Amino acid sequence: MRRELQVASQPAFQRAQFELAAHIRNPQSNPAPEGIEDRRLEIYRSLFFNNIEGFIANGFPILKSITEPDQWGTIVRDFVHRHQSHSPYFLDIGSEFLHYLQSERISQPEDPVFMLQLAHYEWVELALDVSVLDYPEAQIEGDLLDNRPLVSPLAWVMSYNYPVHLIGPDFQPTEASSDATHIIVYRDRQMQVGFMEINRTTQRLLEILDKDKLSGRGALLQLATELEYSNPDAILEFGASLLSQLHSKDIICGFN
Repeated sequence: MRRELQVASQPAFQRAQFELAAHIRNPQSNPAPEGIEDRRLEIYRSLFFNNIEGFIANGFPILKSITEPDQWGTIVRDFVHRHQSHSPYFLDIGSEFLHYLQSERISQPEDPVFMLQLAHYEWVELALDVSVLDYPEAQIEGDLLDNRPLVSPLAWVMSYNYPVHLIGPDFQPTEASSDATHIIVYRDRQMQVGFMEINRTTQRLLEILDKDKLSGRGALLQLATELEYSNPDAILEFGASLLSQLHSKDIICGFN
């Protein structure tokens, strides 16, 4: 009611702008302004919807591929009608859409159980692709065990209840996995975004390196202690190989 009173008290040209914007955002619920030919309105409706849908489809291609076309159109239409974006930048449409899915959209019976986690995983890929974060100033090459490996700020460790990196038209789980899926999504120095499935032990090793600021050897020995592992030499041998793999992908981005 307050919004209606505010609109009613505004000049006629502003009321016309609000009516036009409301109609373009959701023509099913908001009648077209009087005096404008529908053929012209259809141009605005199509341009607006297709632009928004295109950005969302590019950011969430797997989610779109497993969603029926009519349902997908309904979701996008509800997004532009319901969600109030807080950023004017097209690059932020992905995060706005994710927020809408997580906090504003009314879930439907036909929604896959993994929908929100898949959307988050796809958003992470997009967010890393456009991130302005950069690698810290550090020595790029060094001994993996004796120096302190630096975890890249462009390597994000995620945990999901579904194997989101495997979901597609031919694989859609119907229930959560018994074990969590841990994934590093990262951007390398060639600006390519990739992912690497890891286990909880590797995830913990990255946490130790990032927070405790130990050498590679120190981090691996701490991990061995936490796991109550009786053969530190074996974990050092395995850990050195793992650290080398992480370094080759720029997940380990340098040394102190």
